Amino acid sequence: MTDQSHPDEPHGVGLGQRLNWLRAGVLGANDGIVSVAALVVGVAGATTDLGALFTAGIAGLVGGAISMALGEYVSVSSQRDSERALIAKEQAELRDMPDEELAELTQLYRDRGLTEATARQVAVELTAHDALAAHLEVELHIDQDDLVNPWHAALSSAISFTLGALLPLLAILLPPPEWRVPVTFVAVLIALAATGTVSAQLGGAPRLRAASRLVVGGALALVATWLIGTLLGTTVV
Repeated sequence: MTDQSHPDEPHGVGLGQRLNWLRAGVLGANDGIVSVAALVVGVAGATTDLGALFTAGIAGLVGGAISMALGEYVSVSSQRDSERALIAKEQAELRDMPDEELAELTQLYRDRGLTEATARQVAVELTAHDALAAHLEVELHIDQDDLVNPWHAALSSAISFTLGALLPLLAILLPPPEWRVPVTFVAVLIALAATGTVSAQLGGAPRLRAASRLVVGGALALVATWLIGTLLGTTVV
């Protein structure tokens, strides 16, 4: 039997983990770009000292990457623990109340529009094949073979944050002093437009709207930190 699925449609085991990895990667890149850019632009508003800019940028990069990785690990671990608890609960119910669970599965298929006879037949056949998988899919929308992986999310987030943070760091360090802030602004806004487009593509959302939100938010963050740095640089000894 040939596979009739569309080649552009995502199918198969591992989809949840791949989407989780991509989501963490895009979010990490955005955070790396905005947070480190805001940090170095704020410092650049206060001083032109290259050492101070480098120290602030590296500190923001390392601290941010660790924070992002830890946050993703804790968040995804909590999600996976919840999924495992639901799987264990469903296993216990199937063991202790098989008839009630069969009736529940039948009703779930009736709620999807099948007739009583068809729903019952589908429930019986799926229960005979793999009762747990049938209930997890229809009742809880969980694939026991495709649980999210906290290590993948943490690593993806840390790497993408680092890559995103390198852009504003290089943009603030490489140009001459008078060009540092303008070059960083342009580089960051272009990068945010790109990551916003990618994020929208992954989620099937309008690309222009997603990119515009990131660009406007990033611009406001850079302006705010630059003004604060400029103010503190002229008033604090």
